[in-house]
Amino acid sequence: MHGVTLQTMVRQLVGRHGWEVMGWRIPIRCFQLDPSVKSSLTFLRKTPWARKKVEAWFAEEAADAPPDSKE
Repeated sequence: MHGVTLQTMVRQLVGRHGWEVMGWRIPIRCFQLDPSVKSSLTFLRKTPWARKKVEAWFAEEAADAPPDSKE
């Protein structure tokens, strides 16, 4: 996703689904135990496989969005 930061992806996914769903869909501690955007970004930047899962989820939702959507 060109021009979309990892922080934006995490914030939008959390805003849509909440931490509980995030932790269920991608079972990593930073989503399940005392979650925060900051701790999630720290982990995701160091863990390529987890970052790819977040990016893929975000891209999947972006592909499903209506063409006139501004997200």
